[in-house]
Amino acid sequence: MNPADRSASRTVAAAAARPVEKIRVLIADDHVTVREGLAAMIGRQADMAVVGEAATGRQAVELWFSLRPDIVLLDLRMPELDGVGAIGEIRQRDAAARIIVLTTFDTDSDIANAIRAGARGYLLKDSQREELLDSIRRVHAGETSISPSLVAKLAAGISSETLTGRELDVLILLAHGKSNKEIGANLYISETTVKSHLRNIFAKLDVLSRTEAITVACRRGLVTL
Repeated sequence: MNPADRSASRTVAAAAARPVEKIRVLIADDHVTVREGLAAMIGRQADMAVVGEAATGRQAVELWFSLRPDIVLLDLRMPELDGVGAIGEIRQRDAAARIIVLTTFDTDSDIANAIRAGARGYLLKDSQREELLDSIRRVHAGETSISPSLVAKLAAGISSETLTGRELDVLILLAHGKSNKEIGANLYISETTVKSHLRNIFAKLDVLSRTEAITVACRRGLVTL
């Protein structure tokens, strides 16, 4: 073997022997079974390693500061500090922090608030394993990762007309089963005015009935039952 071939062989061997630089992942979820399942799945990947687990939003922030992981998998609903609050605190210290929300909540407002706070990815917990792993790799590479169905939902919410404060008051009472008369009494307005607000609400939400209005409002996070 000539010197050039030997040099090339040594280069290839050195590259093969070099350890794979793993994506360091912090998991933040208040359910221990979820954390354990995610940790087991991620731990089986040759290019990933779980470096920490947090059970509260506050702990997630503290562990991020001490561990500086490459990726944070973060639930939205956690004790002490919710997901959006945790994202905000982390991003205040490092605007480049790469955070993926992994949650069961898919209302327009949940998605919009998380993205606005700085999340680079948004996935639901029933996503396929490969979708989650691909999301981790993509966000680590500097991309964003939001499933097409959630993007469509977010776009629909953003493109719809905004309800006024009074219309939102009417919608909340409607969602809690109040009649037009009861809504009027609660808000000190006439039934005729209530009906006018309802017509505007139906038009803005693109619905035809009270039941459909409540369903859409819940999906978009406008009301909580």
